[in-house]
Amino acid sequence: MLTGILIMGGLGAVCGLGLALASKIFYVYVDPKIEAVSAALPGANCGGCGFAGCGANAEAIVAGKSTASSCVAGGPDVAADIARILGVSLEAKEPDFARPGCTYGYQDADRKFIYEGIMDCRAAALLHGGSKVCPIGCLGLGTCARACPFGALSMGPDNLPVVNTDKCTGCGTCERVCPKHIITLTSGTRKIEREYKTDECTAPCQRACPAGIEIPIYISKIKEGDFTGALRVIKQTNPLPLVCGRICVHPCEDECRRNMVDEPVAINYLKRFAADYEMQSGSRVQIPLAPPSGKKVAVVGGGAEGLTASYFLNRMGHDVTLFEGSLRLGGLLRTGIAENRLPQKVLDYEIDGILEAGVEAKMGQRLGRDFTIASLLRNGFRTVLVAVGGWDTQMSAADRDKVMPGVRLLLDFIMKGQAGTAAGKNVMILGGGAASFNAALASKENGASSVHMVFRGSGPESSAPRERIEAAEAAGIKLHFNRAVTRIMGQEDSLTHVEIARISSEGTADKLGDLLAVDLLLVGAGRFPELIYVPRETEGDDQTKDTVNWQSLPPYASPFASQDIGIFRPGEAVGDYKAVVEAIGAGRRAAVSVNRFLTGRDIEPPINMVRKGMDILNVRELQPLENIPRAKMPELKDAERRENPNAEIELGLTEEQAKAEASRCLKCGLICYRRMEGSRQPS
Repeated sequence: MLTGILIMGGLGAVCGLGLALASKIFYVYVDPKIEAVSAALPGANCGGCGFAGCGANAEAIVAGKSTASSCVAGGPDVAADIARILGVSLEAKEPDFARPGCTYGYQDADRKFIYEGIMDCRAAALLHGGSKVCPIGCLGLGTCARACPFGALSMGPDNLPVVNTDKCTGCGTCERVCPKHIITLTSGTRKIEREYKTDECTAPCQRACPAGIEIPIYISKIKEGDFTGALRVIKQTNPLPLVCGRICVHPCEDECRRNMVDEPVAINYLKRFAADYEMQSGSRVQIPLAPPSGKKVAVVGGGAEGLTASYFLNRMGHDVTLFEGSLRLGGLLRTGIAENRLPQKVLDYEIDGILEAGVEAKMGQRLGRDFTIASLLRNGFRTVLVAVGGWDTQMSAADRDKVMPGVRLLLDFIMKGQAGTAAGKNVMILGGGAASFNAALASKENGASSVHMVFRGSGPESSAPRERIEAAEAAGIKLHFNRAVTRIMGQEDSLTHVEIARISSEGTADKLGDLLAVDLLLVGAGRFPELIYVPRETEGDDQTKDTVNWQSLPPYASPFASQDIGIFRPGEAVGDYKAVVEAIGAGRRAAVSVNRFLTGRDIEPPINMVRKGMDILNVRELQPLENIPRAKMPELKDAERRENPNAEIELGLTEEQAKAEASRCLKCGLICYRRMEGSRQPS
């Protein structure tokens, strides 16, 4: 027995020694920081961080390839713990959350067949894309809900996913498993940045709205009595609903499917009702505010576009200062619209809401007189958005000579008798009308070293007579056809160069254009574009400590633009009430463009953005629906109008009228709509 004990003890000692030696020989060092970070992570292994589990993310965090706040499941507490372990400061992160994008469940939508296979959306999608007629419809089998590691998704009675935003961490699991891409991650900033895309479930009214408002959603909330919720939806893309609700020409109503039955839903009246509700309630509604970016942005121009851009830049976390040349904000909204259509107190309330959100406004400050683009960039502004060139400027008598360094409207230039003076050494003229050719010849005759004319079309398409082209070429004027201005560059308060790029037959522009020396750019269009000015790094003699070199970047074009290439794009409305809502849309897109630049992204819209003239899946006729009279806007009586001509004529819908009118909405999707009981297409 003693022998056995000794043998077993000896074997144990040998094995122990062997294991000790093996542990030394095959030792793999593990960074204690990785172990500490891994222990701090929740162990959900959801993949929301973009790595294959918490262990991989811990390694990436310590290696600097991921951030302390990358764990969407852990939230701010876990992020703070990891930041302490690493000894770094923690930047606030805007929360993401899941958002379903389908309107009707399979039992309420047209179906091609009845699916009886595996109850998983991924399997169902393999069979002709699913049972729904709509190619992007939710299949309703709950794959996303089962995949959610946090129990934040459930399937509603209509077989559409419902998100519990209190539980949703924005991990993206649902987005990844959905074969139809119905669920996407969103945030406050992403909602502001959103453009409607061809692979989304959108209604015709939405696609027609220049401001991009999610019309069916806010109407549905009004129907439910959630007026504050309705206004939040509206303000996500339009911070001036009181104004729009009074003077918008509502192109959305032209596309309303109820036109095929009786009359369109009073979309604009309902927008005004929700906005009036806020003003009368005394409780201000604001959309979410992103964490501070610490970046200063200047917006020049306090009209509809500048106000809109300022509001959304503020909501995206930037420090915004709005400069306005007059003593009051509002632009032509204040000076060009009758009091009985848009009362001053209503406009004041709308503007106060933008200022209360955190936008700083400096009135009586005119660009070119009190400050310049260069002085703003020198004083710490990361970008300068100039939004004074649209409707407000075109219809007012403001001095436009110094709005953009070295850039003049051709009409102003000629009317002030300057076409016969040597105003520029290197001149460029956009457009090919008679006045453009005359100005080009006059500039050459008066000593300009070089004169360039830029045309978007080819020679025959430019509408320029052959004899004028020949005369210009004979005078030494350089003609550039199929070209667009893509960038303007300068130093301090002077224009120095203009970049032009070739427009291809497919309607795209070359990435790299030709850089031409230009100190005077004459624009043959009727307005200045919105431009973003940013600092430009240079080398050599142009670069000094106190010299500001700048370049301009155009915001991306709206879905309604006839062309989206370059800076001076044709097709913008400049002189009617429709221009107000288009200015609001342009202001939001300009703000989004600035935010994309400040966050290191390209300034461009989604590749599949819905554009004017696109053939989008739609319905051309409706199944029988009940005729329901449209609500009539209550108006001031004639006697009261005569007694007080400035009193507002339209009084707004009552709550009862608003709910009834909202009930007329068909809650349209891409091809689906609310139908009479039992009228759904049989499977």
